[in-house]
Amino acid sequence: MFYLLFLAIFIVGLSGIIAQVLLLRELLVSFYGNELTLGIILANWLLAEALGVFSAGKLVDKLKNKISPFVTLEALFVLALPIAIFLSRIFKVVLGVPFAEAIGLSTVYFVSLLIILPVGFLHGALFSSSVKLYSLFRKGPAHSIGEVYAWEIIGTIGGAIILTYLLIPYLSSFWIVFIVSLVNLIVAAIFLKIQPGNKYLTLGFIGLAFVLVIGLNPNYLDKVSVNKQWQGQEVLTYRNSVYGNIVVTRKGEQNTFFYNGSPVVTAPYPDITFAEEFANLPLLFFSNPHDVLIIGSGAGGLINEIEKHAVKKIDYAELDPLLIAMLKKYPAGLINKELSDKRVNVINSDGRLFLNKTNSVYDIILLGLPKPTDLSLNRLYTREFFSLARKRLKQGGIIAIWLPGSLSYLSRELRDLNACIINAMSRAFKYVKVIPGDYNIILASDSPGITRITAGAIVKKMNDRGISTGILTLAYLDYRLSREKADWFDKSSLAATKEVNHDFHPIAVFEMLIYWNKQFSLKLAKSLEALRSINLTIVVFFLGVLTLGLLFISSCRRRIKLSYAIATTGFFGMLMSLILIFGFQVVYGYLYHMIGMLIGIFMAGSAAGSIFVTNRLGRIKNSLGLLVGLEISVLLFSSAVPLILLLMKSCTWIFSCLFFTAGALVGMEFPLASSMYSDKEAALGETAGVLYAADLIGGWFAGILGGVVFLPVLGLFQTCMIIVILKLSSIFLLLLNRRAT
Repeated sequence: MFYLLFLAIFIVGLSGIIAQVLLLRELLVSFYGNELTLGIILANWLLAEALGVFSAGKLVDKLKNKISPFVTLEALFVLALPIAIFLSRIFKVVLGVPFAEAIGLSTVYFVSLLIILPVGFLHGALFSSSVKLYSLFRKGPAHSIGEVYAWEIIGTIGGAIILTYLLIPYLSSFWIVFIVSLVNLIVAAIFLKIQPGNKYLTLGFIGLAFVLVIGLNPNYLDKVSVNKQWQGQEVLTYRNSVYGNIVVTRKGEQNTFFYNGSPVVTAPYPDITFAEEFANLPLLFFSNPHDVLIIGSGAGGLINEIEKHAVKKIDYAELDPLLIAMLKKYPAGLINKELSDKRVNVINSDGRLFLNKTNSVYDIILLGLPKPTDLSLNRLYTREFFSLARKRLKQGGIIAIWLPGSLSYLSRELRDLNACIINAMSRAFKYVKVIPGDYNIILASDSPGITRITAGAIVKKMNDRGISTGILTLAYLDYRLSREKADWFDKSSLAATKEVNHDFHPIAVFEMLIYWNKQFSLKLAKSLEALRSINLTIVVFFLGVLTLGLLFISSCRRRIKLSYAIATTGFFGMLMSLILIFGFQVVYGYLYHMIGMLIGIFMAGSAAGSIFVTNRLGRIKNSLGLLVGLEISVLLFSSAVPLILLLMKSCTWIFSCLFFTAGALVGMEFPLASSMYSDKEAALGETAGVLYAADLIGGWFAGILGGVVFLPVLGLFQTCMIIVILKLSSIFLLLLNRRAT
């Protein structure tokens, strides 16, 4: 029975991470691929789990039978998960929103919360139930909480590895859900056979779950939900890779390739105007281009236009090999022509990582990627990236990017978005030229030639090279390159921000968030604009008020302060994970497998820290002193991370050490605080519920604010200082409470 409990807790952890990742990926597609929603989705998962562990924690303490609650919760979890996956695909149909229409941040929050809430709540409740069940076979409440916490984390690590390497590349979401549900039901059935509880109620849930899982065909659910999700379009293929979701749809004669819900290629009729302008203009500004690098979204138009020039080599960096495979599987004449050209070399790699490693130099670098909507994309629009690109350009070489624009009115957020990136380019290159329009084409070079060329000179080059286009006529080029438009853009940008977009101060992400959200929720956009003025002084003042408030609470003082300490640790765990992942992406590129392993290292650190402290609880004489020592360790670690990331150039093992150490600090505090919170066996479920809920709520705040506000607005150093200030507040409260402890 004891080993079965270990297995059951392991399965709880495994099921939780699989459910979380599947819902995150499915919702990301429905949210039109905007990765700013990831923090919101993760935060809502933590909130749902917190509600579950807190509610169930008090309930299971009152129940005499401990088997029935656990089995019932497992059955309900099995019922809720496939429903949540189905809803994550069809909610736009329910709301009457066309699939191609994006939604505002407030809608993203409430939709994701409602879909995630049942699954996350039940998974959180399973933790509290597991603790109470485990305590029947293990003496000491703190030992039970610490060991369950550690084994659930081990299950989470196993689930992450299995899902990433064995399930996602080969199975649809509903087949993965089917396997997870079947495993959970088998465990529940074994528990019932060994020690029957409230048999009639539990068997009713188990029977219903078996009917749902076994009676419904995963292939059928997948087909029905996908067809409803992609309204009015024929779905040719729906595939998952370890990097994302790829869907190919057909409407009439047009095929559209979607990546994480966002259209990246259309064929056989691409956006000719954009392709002709963005591909040809940079090459026509250069005297005689031979070597060209395209980073992202090259197929379906850009490569075709570049091939019109007498170039010798076109390197095309595209991260996901499955996207290239799908382009070859459903080739339009244009795409087939592009990819079969002997001059084209497809590189399945992150563009920045490729530039870091290659010795090649180019005449032209085109950044065809979307706008900097998230931290991973932002690293391709920073001063550091442009400095790297400059090293990979030949003398007089040009880098070209595009950003959203307007020919009538530049709003503050649109103006500042362009400005902070142009400022970054200006720090790396001597000359920057903006070609204003509905989308701004921005060229940068160390050659003054990009600022002098005229429409007539471009037409002459086109004639000399024998290049024919549909839109680049003399009249159109006079209009596009007119001095009046350039003067209007410069005048409109006079009041623009002077800030520079950096790797570790990604202000462009925040400006992009405001710009995107103004289209859907003006009130929320104004709230975000107000957050633009946030600084460390405001944070210190707020935390000072919070600390004084907690100081004057007299009832259950020790428990409140312990809960606050764990909440700040949860905040540290989530925010530091985000910071380290962000840092790893900046240094090495978006290596999905490696980042997954680093998260696994963080969880392994948590498990090791939890087990280490749990096994020594009986020998710890000064629990408060140890807890304060751990709090100081978190403070010192958070202070050191910015310096390490800024000085580090290339050292994977240091990242591994940072992830493991951060996880260990989180894992060590939880069982120690549990032993200090309550010594009563009867209150075991409540203790686990309150402290785990505090941990998750701290993580929720970090998930909501960390990647969206703190990192973009304050930057790396000040974001880490927020953790330091939080921990100073927590240490202060704990030391004032030493007698009570």
